[in-house]
Amino acid sequence: MVINRETLAKKIAWISVISNVILTLGKIVIGRLGNSDAVFADGIHSAADVFASVIVLLVIKISNKPADKEHPYGHGKAEVIVSEIVGILLFLVAIYVAFEGISGFFHAVESPSLLAMWVALFSFAAKIILYRSSLKVANEHHSKAIEAIAFDHKADIVASIAAAIGVLLSVIGERFDIHFLLYGDKAASIFVAYLIFKIAKEMMTEAFDILLERNIDTDTLQEYIGVIESFPEVRRIDRVRAREHGHYVLVDVRIAIDHFKTIKEGHDLAKLIKQALMDQYDNIHEVLIHLNPYFPEDK
Repeated sequence: MVINRETLAKKIAWISVISNVILTLGKIVIGRLGNSDAVFADGIHSAADVFASVIVLLVIKISNKPADKEHPYGHGKAEVIVSEIVGILLFLVAIYVAFEGISGFFHAVESPSLLAMWVALFSFAAKIILYRSSLKVANEHHSKAIEAIAFDHKADIVASIAAAIGVLLSVIGERFDIHFLLYGDKAASIFVAYLIFKIAKEMMTEAFDILLERNIDTDTLQEYIGVIESFPEVRRIDRVRAREHGHYVLVDVRIAIDHFKTIKEGHDLAKLIKQALMDQYDNIHEVLIHLNPYFPEDK
């Protein structure tokens, strides 16, 4: 049975919501009761993941709507906007977590419960599974929304193992009376904040570039040019540009063909080039081709 893109995206989002709700409750409760700032911070991050997944669920249907009169290029950028919102949310979470961790260095500290470490390790294992499965689906279906969920899981992977190490260092510090190790949990929470900030920056930068319609990478453009050059009727390529529009790509091409070609011949050639590009790259949804006349003296 083939599952369509929207159904699959919703399935991934729901799995993320349910798993993150469970992990959020566990890490916040155990982190607070177990006196672990790092695990508590990791729980706050998971709470942000829940919010992000809910937003994705709300926008998936919009992004998969076909083009209409008001939106002739489709609704794919709805996913990009979601990615930007999630990035901003994670940025705010990073600031909060960093503030809590830094302020902890100015107060007396107590060793956290070892249970907090086991909760963090459980989260680490769960997030590896969720990240790999989400990223696979995001790549297969070119979904920025699912990719945003995957990046959330990625941030949690390292954050959870960092929290576990921080708790362990604090416990060791208390057991062996090594005072500076007692601050391992606080240091880990600051490191978690840095990881969250790094992921947030990547997400916001990519989404911002897409919203500003930045050209896609040079290597991919060269691949498109290679397909166009495979048609002997194309005498010159004047310009090729492409932009991401959420989970799909729009391509603009300007080529020159012999000036004596008829309108029908030019139309048929443009149609073949468009079909070749869309057949080879399933994320291309539209190819606009402009024809220029070519004269031998143009060489």
